[in-house]
Amino acid sequence: MNRFTLRRITVALPDSTRNDLFSKESWERLERCGDVRISPGGGTLTDPRAADVLADTDVLVTGWGTTTHGRGLRRLAPRLAALVHTAGSVRTLVDDVDLADGLAVSSQADGNARPVAEYTLAMILLSGKAVFAVQHAYRTHRAPRDAAELLRGRGLYGLRVGVIGASRVGRRVLELLSPFDVEILLHDPLTSAAEAERLGARSVSLDELMARCPVVTLHAPLLETTRGMITARHLGLLPDGATFINTARGALVDQGALVAELTGGRIHAVLDVTEPEVPEGTSPLWDLPNVVLTPHSAGSAGNEVRRLGEGAVREVERLALGQPLAHAIGRDRFSRTA
Repeated sequence: MNRFTLRRITVALPDSTRNDLFSKESWERLERCGDVRISPGGGTLTDPRAADVLADTDVLVTGWGTTTHGRGLRRLAPRLAALVHTAGSVRTLVDDVDLADGLAVSSQADGNARPVAEYTLAMILLSGKAVFAVQHAYRTHRAPRDAAELLRGRGLYGLRVGVIGASRVGRRVLELLSPFDVEILLHDPLTSAAEAERLGARSVSLDELMARCPVVTLHAPLLETTRGMITARHLGLLPDGATFINTARGALVDQGALVAELTGGRIHAVLDVTEPEVPEGTSPLWDLPNVVLTPHSAGSAGNEVRRLGEGAVREVERLALGQPLAHAIGRDRFSRTA
């Protein structure tokens, strides 16, 4: 694609999502790239009102709320040359056939990884300092407490942190941890020991990581091969008082085993994701004092969403100038990401 063939740009997003993503300035930049149209169906590409617009679309801008309802993207937009996705995973929109057919695909997974990693860093630091446990002890006692006694054996100096998955988020977490006096163990079957060392970590087995780290954070993609990868046995390896952080996907973990461990009070957890996504109303997770439960809020939210819109506009600008996409998703990357 070059600057002379980039003619029709269709934005297929729910109105509220589009308004959150794009500032007035970024929208004006998008309009300078070509003829920008808003899909009449919002994010529903199968809406009959969207058919004429999609028929001559060169670049499709999508994101949260965009759906094909299982229809092939090429059938809906036959002359489509590029998909610029303002969110992370594109698996609900494209497949290997689209990529093999030459469709250029870009996502903002890197941009969305930043707030997840920042949330994770905050939780690692708070967990290392035993903030959640100390707060509960102090609030329950309602009287002076010996901080030195409460924090005996805890703290950030020399803290051993386990990172599971050298994904986008996992690598960003490793980068953010680099200024701190912590030791990092990494488990990722696709990352060599030499690469782990370059990332500031030591490559270890999953068993060793779980058994030796007082703080463990999970950043693996949810694939058929990773579903349920954290079993009851793995959770049982965690040291007493350890904190398990999950900002990836709830289905990566045996949820029954996790609830059982947490109900016993032996370990702590920070859970931004669960399976199901919202725990049942009777789930112990809502009330356990050793659980920090948040509603999938680690990713881009509030003003952080603008970063994703800006990134997508930059990708369209690159297409307009005949430049390669900065965040292209090829077939190799597609096969290894969620």
